[in-house]
Amino acid sequence: MKRKNKPFAMQLSVRLNPSLSCQGIFISLAYCLMLFCSLPVFAAEQQVSKNSDVQVMGSFTRDEIVEGEAIRIADHEKRIILFIMGLSLLILVLSTAVLGVAMAIYGKQVFVAHMVVAGLTVTLAVAHAVVAIVWFFPF
Repeated sequence: MKRKNKPFAMQLSVRLNPSLSCQGIFISLAYCLMLFCSLPVFAAEQQVSKNSDVQVMGSFTRDEIVEGEAIRIADHEKRIILFIMGLSLLILVLSTAVLGVAMAIYGKQVFVAHMVVAGLTVTLAVAHAVVAIVWFFPF
């Protein structure tokens, strides 16, 4: 079996499908048109966002901020306050544990006292965490 060589023009006409090439050209042109039409929109959005960012930051930095007494406290005093809160928190946690053991093992009727001390413990723990974050989180 010998293979016949077809002329190049016939091979080319078999490979190219006119409907596919027109469709491909149309899709390519449509894509380019959408791309070029959307570029000015993206540029305008970036320009507006830069201007609005500067304006927003300017509104915060324009006014001089007067520091209150809580901010003017020295770091040493803040650490002492947190240490006292932490020490009180440790005492309350141990008191809650002692009341819980007295109630569970020895059968004492101290449930109300146990719940009051536990509530104070949770409240002081939350206050201690908030104060520590507000004073020392930004470093």
